Amino acid sequence: MTEGDPHEGVPGGAAMHFGPYRLIRSQRLLLDGSRPVPVSSRAMDILLALVEQPGRVLSRDDLITRAWPDTTVDDVNLRVHVSALRRALGDGQDGQRYLVTVPGRGYRFVGPLASEQTPLLPVATARARPATLPLPLARIIGRTEVIARVGALLPQRQFVTLVGPGGMGKTTVATAVADAIGSAYPDGVQWVDLASLDRDQTVPAAVAFALGLANFSTDPSPGVAALLQDKAMLLILDNCERVVTGAARMVEYIRRSAPKIDVLATSREPLRARGEQVVRLPPLGKPPGASDLSVEQALEYPAVQLFVERASATLDGFTLTDANVSLVAGICARLDGIALAIELAAGHLAAFELQSLASLLDDKFRLMAAGRRTALPRHQTMQATLEWSYETLPELERLLLRRLAVFGGAAGLPAIRAIAADATLGQDIVVASLVLLVDKSLVTAETGVTGVRYRLLDTTRAYALEKLVAGGELAAVTRRHAEYYRDHLRNMQPDTEPGAGGYTTDLAADLANIRAALDWAVAPGGDASIGVAITIAATPLWMQLSLLSECRARVDQALAALASGAVNGSGNEMALRAALGMSLMYTRGPVDESAATWTRVLELADSLDDTEYQLRALYGLWLYRILVCEYRVALELARRFRHVAERGAATADLATSERMMAMALHYLGDQAGTRACAERSLNAPIPTNRRFHTTHYGVDQRVGAFVLLSRSLWLQGLPDQSVQAAHASVDEAIKVGHANSMCVALADGASVIAILVDDVAETERFARMLTDHAEQHALGVWRTYGMALRGRILMRRGEAADGAVLLRSALADLRGTPFDIRYQLYLVWLAETLGAAGQAAEAHAAIDEALDRAER
Repeated sequence: MTEGDPHEGVPGGAAMHFGPYRLIRSQRLLLDGSRPVPVSSRAMDILLALVEQPGRVLSRDDLITRAWPDTTVDDVNLRVHVSALRRALGDGQDGQRYLVTVPGRGYRFVGPLASEQTPLLPVATARARPATLPLPLARIIGRTEVIARVGALLPQRQFVTLVGPGGMGKTTVATAVADAIGSAYPDGVQWVDLASLDRDQTVPAAVAFALGLANFSTDPSPGVAALLQDKAMLLILDNCERVVTGAARMVEYIRRSAPKIDVLATSREPLRARGEQVVRLPPLGKPPGASDLSVEQALEYPAVQLFVERASATLDGFTLTDANVSLVAGICARLDGIALAIELAAGHLAAFELQSLASLLDDKFRLMAAGRRTALPRHQTMQATLEWSYETLPELERLLLRRLAVFGGAAGLPAIRAIAADATLGQDIVVASLVLLVDKSLVTAETGVTGVRYRLLDTTRAYALEKLVAGGELAAVTRRHAEYYRDHLRNMQPDTEPGAGGYTTDLAADLANIRAALDWAVAPGGDASIGVAITIAATPLWMQLSLLSECRARVDQALAALASGAVNGSGNEMALRAALGMSLMYTRGPVDESAATWTRVLELADSLDDTEYQLRALYGLWLYRILVCEYRVALELARRFRHVAERGAATADLATSERMMAMALHYLGDQAGTRACAERSLNAPIPTNRRFHTTHYGVDQRVGAFVLLSRSLWLQGLPDQSVQAAHASVDEAIKVGHANSMCVALADGASVIAILVDDVAETERFARMLTDHAEQHALGVWRTYGMALRGRILMRRGEAADGAVLLRSALADLRGTPFDIRYQLYLVWLAETLGAAGQAAEAHAAIDEALDRAER
């Protein structure tokens, strides 16, 4: 065995050595000592290419050609496999370096390398692992921390149970733990698979047989104890869930008789034996459900890494790209980070395109109909995995599991008790059964600001829903679910501030369930009257969360039910049209439909003598007139609003009337009047239900008042005070946590004042905030305002031509509302930008248009 020359290549021996590793080229096998190191085929191709020319830089193109000879891929895929290779080799640990990146050129192998001609023994002969220990079939992804944690706990606690749902990878983690720490046990590792057992009494015999005790009496436990009493061994009991009582008794017996035996168990529920340390195996880290990630960002999530690796093995040439990353991230999110589900989904890429695969996930179990042929039957499909757990449940627990499928997301205990309980399943039994289902990893318990909430993983929910339908229970349970959330929405008191729990926090957590109830109400077999009631009751929540597009879509559904005659009542129509008017105003601007909607609301409110909705309608009509620049009409509407508010004696509404008058006066040129009204609005007491009050008027009153104060102060020649008021408007918007209020503070106050005082850094900061909020909450008009703001910033940075493009685009978007309040301002910005770009004639045309519109 001779050292290879790092510049002349390595002789073509049967094996090559570097650090603790031996690479057998003929078998494409990498060993750490005598232990196989899991490396994907692509990564192996890259490693072979590098070690065959040690010290030389191989370009990215060279390595891509070697690993993907018949496929076009990009650099990202190469980086992913090089990173995986480095992790497998422990590159960088304990001073060991093997692969070096040469910026702008490629990679090279730098480790000391030697070769030999003598072939190694076959892997099966060379393995030092116990023959009973399962051999990992692929690289383990995303479990490094839990493997290290269990490996550290076992010598301390001596008895650890790894708990998690089916398909989560408990056996895989147990195998990796045994590989990692098995050498520390003088008498080795003994693996006992209990999956085939269904009676507690058979556990001792299974353990005895695995230990080689072929001849034993009726009770083999004493023989097991005698054999183990002086041994130092790691005993692994895999798949204990169907015999938890028998496994618990056996572990306690062994630990009393053989103190040097450490036990690692895997189960879907704790054994609840003396001395047990439970470690719950979480899902693989997955992207958020609606995420806009780059390829590099997505590959930081283990669930995505697993999908990509398994997909590459299934479909030659599969790579993660900018074009498919959102689909892959969505698939991994919908599969809850369950390793088996992700592997099964990736395995279908040979039959389905990625888009089709994502669409078919609603039919999870028929889609995931075939796993590895070598897997145990219960791990070959998700259906079989869940059936394995379901069959072991007592009937009452099965019944609760089925009924939990109607929840669209996590739910609190009161909701579960109210919806799942009936004459056959009392509320006390619901609570007791829920605890047991959590123990058995079929229900997930999550602790947050609203307390403990419970949910089914998406795959479990789909399975349980099939069982609910098959049992004929779906109609009754879904109706109870919808009725509960209707009443829950009506009964919540919207009088708390953000962060204190209460209305917004609690109901935001229930948003998935509210959506599920509404989906049922409008579907065949649902109840349109319940859907209308939920829509009306949920409107304040959508407004507080600035989910205006969703609000409008749901209101349209409810109004269609009214038009069809399925639901009656002018009060219902009034409430729904008020919600529609506000959502239209802040998503589409001052379109004719907005004015017609608010006029109808006012007619209904007058006929019903409803003060609250009279105020809402007058505010909506005032806002429309402001946005179409009819300021004198708007001022009269503000005064009428004040008259109705005085009749209702609501301090908060009086403060709102001051802000309304301040805005009309501001655009009519009365800045002293504007400032006085804005200050009176700010000096009024803050309503205790501030966020709820905000939902009625689309913007927080203090935010709006500070915006108007800042503008009037500027026009009165007080720039420092103007900047302070503009910043206060942003601070108030952050405090109230209302996205539309934030957009008002940024677009109408802070950004405009920052431009006027020529603070480029602050202008850019406010522009980013505006764009982010508009995109996050689908507020299209505000996104357009953000575009105009970015155009103005580009002009200030010397990129006038690009700025003019953005400003023209923003103005084109606003031409559908020809008298938009901001249109003239953006025309002025365009004129400035065109002038800076040397386009004088176009700049003059923009100024002429702005003057003409202002005069009209």
